[in-house]
Amino acid sequence: MTAALRYPREAPEAGSAVELAEGVLWLRLPLPMALDHVNVYALADDDGWTIVDTGFDSRKTRAIWEGFLAGPLAGRPLRRVVVTHHHPDHVGLAGWFQARGAELVTTRTAWLYARMLTLDEQPQATAEQMAFWRGAGMAPDVLAQRAAERPFNFADMVHPLPLGFIRIAEGDRITMAGRDWRVHMGDGHAPEHATFWSAQDDLVIGGDQLLPSISPNIGVYPTEPMADPLGDWIASCTRFAALAEDRHHVLPGHKLPFTGLPLRLRQMEENHHSAIARLLDHLRAPLSACDCFPALFRRQIGPAEYGLAMVEAVAHLNYLLHRGQVRRFLTAEGVWLWERA
Repeated sequence: MTAALRYPREAPEAGSAVELAEGVLWLRLPLPMALDHVNVYALADDDGWTIVDTGFDSRKTRAIWEGFLAGPLAGRPLRRVVVTHHHPDHVGLAGWFQARGAELVTTRTAWLYARMLTLDEQPQATAEQMAFWRGAGMAPDVLAQRAAERPFNFADMVHPLPLGFIRIAEGDRITMAGRDWRVHMGDGHAPEHATFWSAQDDLVIGGDQLLPSISPNIGVYPTEPMADPLGDWIASCTRFAALAEDRHHVLPGHKLPFTGLPLRLRQMEENHHSAIARLLDHLRAPLSACDCFPALFRRQIGPAEYGLAMVEAVAHLNYLLHRGQVRRFLTAEGVWLWERA
């Protein structure tokens, strides 16, 4: 029988660390959003520390890291930064640590995305972004506001990345904290998202691919408007299910470390299959992506959640489109309307 999810340890206090296993420390950094933290991990090597993920680039986060380095990390040098995926709360300070002498280890896709996006500063929304938002059925007042304001730029939260990194790929091995870790890739939340599975004990570093009590955002963006990240996500859950055992102690990018990974993978996949079924039932008449919020989320979507909800709605519709279950047509106003095929 599959074990239930369990949470063996409480979160560390601000500025402190929790030792999860010999040479493996769990640290937490604040985020200025509803999901108010990101987990990072420090692994003790012979010549210093390896850290997995970094938090945003901000004066506050840098100051917290200075405290970590002097306190829980005991003044030993930080030699290596391993980044699970390219999102700002995970890669934000990688370049800052590189400038201080650390080497960067990540996937090729994560580095290319992060490097490209830090260089792509825009003072206003591009024509492609505006067309994508309009096509998704973004409310006119929200669209007007987005057109008038400076958009979020990756460089706002991510330190410049210098040239040069060490690539990891599916099936590679990496040594951290005296352990041999096998690299396995996930997709959907972020392309080529690295997870790390210890060969010596039950530890798994899961990033945002393996979360215990929340679902990571699965979104489609103007950079690749016909992408099928939900298909990639479901395929990843299936691949990881073949590796997962109840004994695994998963160290996630957010929330609490947990056991019960086989059950959690099944829950994550079933969550989206349920959403797909509700969405198909909802498409009784042609609707935009934003018209599909009630079926997908079953709660009121506020301004802070609007953007993530929109890209996730498009992801679910693209999933159905790629499988021939819906079709779409463009209105004269530039809005894509979707209906059952």
